[in-house]
Amino acid sequence: MELYFKDNFLNAGIGDIMNETGGKIGSLDLKGAFGSSLDVYDVGGAKLFSGKFNWGKWEVTAADGRSVGMLRARLSFFSKRFTYDAVGSGMFEITSPALSKDYNIERSSGGTVATFARTNNWMMPGAYCLNTLTNDLDIYELVAVVMGVNAIRKRQQSSSNSGA
Repeated sequence: MELYFKDNFLNAGIGDIMNETGGKIGSLDLKGAFGSSLDVYDVGGAKLFSGKFNWGKWEVTAADGRSVGMLRARLSFFSKRFTYDAVGSGMFEITSPALSKDYNIERSSGGTVATFARTNNWMMPGAYCLNTLTNDLDIYELVAVVMGVNAIRKRQQSSSNSGA
């Protein structure tokens, strides 16, 4: 299944999550210009997942506040690397070549679960296109993970631009 969604200017506001035909299947609420938290809702408006920074890591929580996974950046010189430790589902590796905007999400034991990339699709220019290949992780949880990768990358770029 392909999903399309994007962050808004200054990371604030509500945006649609759409399927490959342009149908709305949920929404993404980016909480504010100065924070990086977000909520993911289904098409009926029920909150399913949240994401926020917790001590430099991106934590994904269920609607009831229970932690469902933790996303961490990994040191790598020639690629972008992250790990997502999903409670009850195991460890997932998220990788992208250094100058690419294409990412793979794979089980640590092997096998691609999903791919995502920035796209300039007619439905949502500048959006992420998430293509799920298995049911290993909930599609809405994956939206929170992708936005976590986006938030971590923004922090990394901000700190490198500030000379830190």
